Amino acid sequence: MKLENAKAQMRKGVLEMCILAIIAEKESYPSDIIAKLEEAKLIVVQGTLYPLLNRLKNAGLLHYNWQESNSGPPRKYYYLTDEGAQFLESLKETWGDLVNAVNLTTKNHAHDE
Repeated sequence: MKLENAKAQMRKGVLEMCILAIIAEKESYPSDIIAKLEEAKLIVVQGTLYPLLNRLKNAGLLHYNWQESNSGPPRKYYYLTDEGAQFLESLKETWGDLVNAVNLTTKNHAHDE
């Protein structure tokens, strides 16, 4: 297995949680979400983000509203639903458990060598 493939799979696994966390901070426009993900070194293209936003919306985790723009047509801003906020908290808890398990496993493995 190539390292780049493994890295990409790990990123994909946490992408939904990161997107929900960004939107939880404040209503977000897709290009703002992409910029935050890029800052965190989780590079995502619009072609990846829009289907993911739609899936999260269809699952009842996100909703959006239209806001007027000074530089063109109205923009769609996403925000978490109550269900989305609860789901994010559960994901964070699960992530914390997973990080602890991986840390314990990799630390133990390092001592065995």
